Amino acid sequence: MAWRADLQLDYTLESQRTVVRYLHQGPLRILQSLYPEGDPICHNVLVHPPGGLVGGDTLDIQVSVAEGAHGLVSTPGATRFYKSGGQAALQQVVATLAKGARLEWLPLEAIAYNDCEATNRAIFHLAPGAELITWDVTALGLPSSDMAFTQGYFQQHIEIPGVWLERGTIRGNDTRWLNSPLGLAGQKCVASLVFAAGSALDAQRAREALEAAREVIEAHPLRLQAGITSAHPQIIVLRVMSPLVEPTMDLLKKVWAAWRHTLWSLPSTPPRIWSV
Repeated sequence: MAWRADLQLDYTLESQRTVVRYLHQGPLRILQSLYPEGDPICHNVLVHPPGGLVGGDTLDIQVSVAEGAHGLVSTPGATRFYKSGGQAALQQVVATLAKGARLEWLPLEAIAYNDCEATNRAIFHLAPGAELITWDVTALGLPSSDMAFTQGYFQQHIEIPGVWLERGTIRGNDTRWLNSPLGLAGQKCVASLVFAAGSALDAQRAREALEAAREVIEAHPLRLQAGITSAHPQIIVLRVMSPLVEPTMDLLKKVWAAWRHTLWSLPSTPPRIWSV
């Protein structure tokens, strides 16, 4: 039997404190709001008790961030897309950020198990003056357990309507793409870290963000497997590939911290769940 779960998160700024109100249906919810950085930034942990999706399952997350509010959302563990049995599974987040809003959407990795048929979709609507930091991390199979991703497909979709669209489908039986030096070169973890704005970034600010990220990359063991670019005046994208999730997440977290400092003059205060 397929499961559907829906969650609506609404962040507002009230008396200089970001608060979140939510509605949920099915096994999907957030835990208690935390304020490790003080009232302006609300940290939340998104929890899906079943721990994964099978064929036919849908997780639908709708987020709104009002003017001046700042929300940070992470997860306690990976999202697992299991063997599908002929039906597709979908996880979707659609977020709408008002003028001056900030959102950090930082879920841990999505794992594509062998023979899954899955789509992981994220769509962000940014008003002028809104800003976003998000990442997308995909692990193909469980290489440490000798459970390779050899059948099925995993589709990634990240979109800022009218500005940027990235969509790719990885098929487990496409060995040429998975192993070619022009494809994934045998790497089992692929990721993107994105800073996006609802209006064009100031050129100096964009240069500083690129330089801060490049400094982190150059000092990291994955420096030859990572790169960063700003192909659009509203977007900065870091991409990285590696054999395992852990070194990828380490690099993303370090660049995230650098961007927080450079772009927002904020300290790198990680979600508490990252250190559990």
